[in-house]
Amino acid sequence: MLPYIAEFIGTFMLILLGDGVCCNVSLNKSGMQGAGSIQITFAWGLAVLIPACIFGAASGASFNPALTIALAAIGRFSWAMVPGYIVAQVAGAFCGGIFLYILFLDQFKATKDDPGAMRGVFCTGPSVRNLPLNILSEAVGTFVLVFAILGFGNVDSAGGIGNLYVFGLIVSIGMSLGGLTGYAINPARDFGPRLAHAVLPIEGKGDSDFGYAIVPIVGPIIGGLVAAFLFQAIPW
Repeated sequence: MLPYIAEFIGTFMLILLGDGVCCNVSLNKSGMQGAGSIQITFAWGLAVLIPACIFGAASGASFNPALTIALAAIGRFSWAMVPGYIVAQVAGAFCGGIFLYILFLDQFKATKDDPGAMRGVFCTGPSVRNLPLNILSEAVGTFVLVFAILGFGNVDSAGGIGNLYVFGLIVSIGMSLGGLTGYAINPARDFGPRLAHAVLPIEGKGDSDFGYAIVPIVGPIIGGLVAAFLFQAIPW
């Protein structure tokens, strides 16, 4: 039971801190409104780092269905645990989105005339809507994520230093590729908060754009699988 609890709480924290910075930067009447993409990318790196340090020993700190599936596909994780992990990850992300709405309630009220900004603090969206290229972007970003995480296992990560590698990895992917689709690189990170956006009584929120939701689901799973099988094929 502990691994599933860890994945739930870890993903909750991931969204609380990651989408939290999006709320800070994007919503009206936030004290950090307009801080920009540098703050967002660094904060997302920290949003991964912190729960990874807490829950790495308990669950492996996946917090990402694409990573969970990729590890199972190459025999580094039990397929029997995959459904429970995915449910825990999506549920944690959903609850994180709900809690952020409560915290930033006044800021959401002040942003009611900008539905795009309100949806954007929950889930990702493309700068140019082109679904094949958007899927490719998410696949490439997740390929880098999964391949690098596997590669970090080849170096000394004593004392939890591997978590710092992952922090740098998230920041790098965000700064280099994030402008294309918002770099979900994680189906739970997008779908859980998107579902929260859909059910919450947010005034003026507009559409939750589930027509785009396939991109941050399919792209990361494809990219993660390709990365895992390629890494496995290399005679290290």
